[in-house]
Amino acid sequence: MSDTPAADLPLADHDLAVLVEDWIDWAEVGRRIGVTTSRVKSMIQDHLLAAAVPAPGRGQLVPELFVHDGDLAKGLSGVVTMLHDGGYSDREIIAWLFLDLDLPGRPIDALRENRGSEVKRRAQAMAW
Repeated sequence: MSDTPAADLPLADHDLAVLVEDWIDWAEVGRRIGVTTSRVKSMIQDHLLAAAVPAPGRGQLVPELFVHDGDLAKGLSGVVTMLHDGGYSDREIIAWLFLDLDLPGRPIDALRENRGSEVKRRAQAMAW
């Protein structure tokens, strides 16, 4: 990586293996939220959930923090859809959710703590 501050890097250039500590496969996502693996795949295809390959040699996975209290983190699907509609890839969306944006903290933490209003406002501003 270069000496470029993290905030100045394009979202697609962030190392997801560094930003996201724990990843789970689609079957585990399904188990935790009570749906089939096929439904998880559909959620990813329908841009309700984001998945990425965090490192070479690994399959497509979902950040573990996307799942909270037996469901997806509150507001996550709406933010993912909004950013996809704005042209962002899953990889870019995951990077954005795990970067510290002075909310305070990372957007994923704000969503998990039911402080999603500012996350949604910022996502909307980015997407349009």
